Amino acid sequence: MTITVAHITELPEVAEQLLHFIGNDRVVLFFAPMGAGKTTLINALCQQLQTYDQPSSPTFAIVNEYTYPKGKIYHFDCYRLKYEHEALDLGYEDYFFSGNYCFIEWPEKIPNLLPDDVTSIRISLLPNGTRKVIAQKGLPVISS
Repeated sequence: MTITVAHITELPEVAEQLLHFIGNDRVVLFFAPMGAGKTTLINALCQQLQTYDQPSSPTFAIVNEYTYPKGKIYHFDCYRLKYEHEALDLGYEDYFFSGNYCFIEWPEKIPNLLPDDVTSIRISLLPNGTRKVIAQKGLPVISS
């Protein structure tokens, strides 16, 4: 699935389409360069899911927890992780296999810990300032 996003006002519709595509997957990986809009897109997804909490970047906490009518959402930002074992120390398995949504920014930092049943979302910045969002089922090839 490929979506071109020209303006931030399109995000509610984009989030709705992505949630439909994600379906029963609960672990969603977000690949994009710094400043491409990973957190902004995750906020739009959380709004579509009607979170009770205001989503924010978990850069310093590594993981934020939000509540929505059907359960919990865990929002990870792995950017600051230097080693995969740091995710082990967080108890990542309890989150990833909880049956709750796990939205993971910078998943390339923990490639050996990711489950197989995921949706991967790649955000690319286009020269005209728009974003291209590509969603696919499964793990992408992660280059180091």
